[in-house]
Amino acid sequence: MMNAAGSTPSTQAGYSLIEMIVVMGLLVTLSGMAIVQINASNPGLKGDGAMRTVLAQLNQARESAITQRRYVRVVFTPPNLVQVIREDTTTTTTVLSSVLLEGGAAFMLTTGLPDSPDRFGNGTAVAFGSVTNVKFSPEGTLVNQDGATANGSAFLAVPGTSLSARAVTILGSTGRIRGYRWIGSQWSLV
Repeated sequence: MMNAAGSTPSTQAGYSLIEMIVVMGLLVTLSGMAIVQINASNPGLKGDGAMRTVLAQLNQARESAITQRRYVRVVFTPPNLVQVIREDTTTTTTVLSSVLLEGGAAFMLTTGLPDSPDRFGNGTAVAFGSVTNVKFSPEGTLVNQDGATANGSAFLAVPGTSLSARAVTILGSTGRIRGYRWIGSQWSLV
């Protein structure tokens, strides 16, 4: 169709003000929901980071003991320090690593949570029975200061946040290291 000037009429394209307000409202709502979800998952992420630090240190200690054919001690110092120390001789040692848990995590028990599924805990945050010194042997097993096989657990969390609770267990006879995450009702293997 032609108009009086002899050209075709133009249609105006675009969005109305109401359409723009509706879209902006949806974006604000979705952004708010995302922020709430991120804040809710933050303690769990901090717990995961701390657990992975402990797992990495234990794996490093075991691998160093096997490859270097030396005893390698693991020292857990509350509230949040893990050290890996190689025993060079009966009187000399070398610190291979010294790492702090980040994100406010600490070695601690969380009130109301049960022992890990491996049942190596004894009511303390770092539990290796009555052992005062644990180390990996050159064969990869975890032993105590007397050379006897030792099993144990290290529990960690961000204080005041049960969903950040994590447990790391070691089966001494094989040197198997496992991590567990508290998911609100039970421990879940990582």
